[in-house]
Amino acid sequence: MNNREAQLKAFDRLLTIMDELRAQCPWDKKQTMQSLRHLTIEETYELGDAILDNDLEEVKKELGDVLLHIVFYAKIGSETNDFDIADVANDICEKLISRHPHIYGDVKVKDEEEVKQNWERLKLKEGKKSVLEGVPKGLPALVKASRIQDKVAGVGFDWEKPEQVWEKVQEELEELQEEVKDGNTDAMEAEFGDVLFSMVNYARFLNINPEDALERTNKKFIHRFQYLESKAKEKGKALKDMTLSEMDVFWEEAKTL
Repeated sequence: MNNREAQLKAFDRLLTIMDELRAQCPWDKKQTMQSLRHLTIEETYELGDAILDNDLEEVKKELGDVLLHIVFYAKIGSETNDFDIADVANDICEKLISRHPHIYGDVKVKDEEEVKQNWERLKLKEGKKSVLEGVPKGLPALVKASRIQDKVAGVGFDWEKPEQVWEKVQEELEELQEEVKDGNTDAMEAEFGDVLFSMVNYARFLNINPEDALERTNKKFIHRFQYLESKAKEKGKALKDMTLSEMDVFWEEAKTL
């Protein structure tokens, strides 16, 4: 059996198991698209964590969980005769073919940037009124800002050089400081949002994913703080009873680990 045959056999096995669970398992029989939604979001975040940790064994497991959810939704869709897994697969195949005329047509592109620009133009030709329609409303704000900027850059609404974006960051920081001096909370929040938005844009010019960068810092902070907690416990001390200078000793130790 060649590799493609093995892949198709494994996928067919998953579809068969899904059919059996939907018919026989009380929990699986009860599920709807609405009840699965939050679980799918959780699984996606777990996959994201595994990717950030570069834990490929865990990535494989989490991909399986996400694939199960896709098959589950398709199974539910088939029960109402709205769509099945073949419709799902064929739709994405047709979209990929139509969005890649440089592969499946006679369009010529010179680099990745032109591919992205063509992608956004093609979506508008397909009937979308705005390039921003494809940005999900429920995305976390940091991710949403990044996607918004990617989308508009795809149709040419963009800075030319990183230096210009950094100047914008500095400008927004100055405006934030002015509002801090005035003490207007609403204005401070607005300006703080502008600072974050401009920093996300700068990250894009540096080829840095801002969500990944922030999560990396979150993980680093958690590791160091938990080390601090463990060392304090070893000494029989509560953090609230320690001075900042005492805590800083352990914090600096954590940085070396």
